[in-house]
Amino acid sequence: QNAARHLRNKSTRSYLKTKIKRFETALAAGEDAAATDAYRVVARELDRAASKGVIHRNKAANKKSRLARRLAANR
Repeated sequence: QNAARHLRNKSTRSYLKTKIKRFETALAAGEDAAATDAYRVVARELDRAASKGVIHRNKAANKKSRLARRLAANR
């Protein structure tokens, strides 16, 4: 059970990193619409990971807050 959950959690964390990188890439390219869409996806996935217990809910909230601030600053 532990090994299976470890692999599932690892996969989810890797997926989250990919989504965050996609957001950061859109932000760096100056694509406002793409960055906004990417932020929505990231926020949803962070909440989903927190609800499944992959990451702590406060970590998800902090990450969303930081990404939202960066999105707002780039507009």
